[in-house]
Amino acid sequence: MQQISVTDLKSRLDDARQTPPVVLDVREGWERELCALPGSVHIPMGQIMARIAELDRTADLVVMCHHGGRSMQVAMYLERQGFGAVSNLAGGIDAWARQVDVSMATY
Repeated sequence: MQQISVTDLKSRLDDARQTPPVVLDVREGWERELCALPGSVHIPMGQIMARIAELDRTADLVVMCHHGGRSMQVAMYLERQGFGAVSNLAGGIDAWARQVDVSMATY
């Protein structure tokens, strides 16, 4: 499983020449209410097994959570389920808020 930094993800999302990755947010709903990446797909970690069919196995996925621990577990699970291009967002939304979008709320 690969790690991707928040600055690398920002570059990929901003590059109109390439298809953006699908950002999978595995945090709880109350966490997303505080802050979220626009356009991200929300499936809480506890629902991944039941909702795995909602994800495209061929898509380039970047899994994110608050700091990167839960998303790493989900990314490893998705790889074991046959998903090909899965990355974990190192530092999670907290790193995004501190390094990319300092106007974003932190918790």
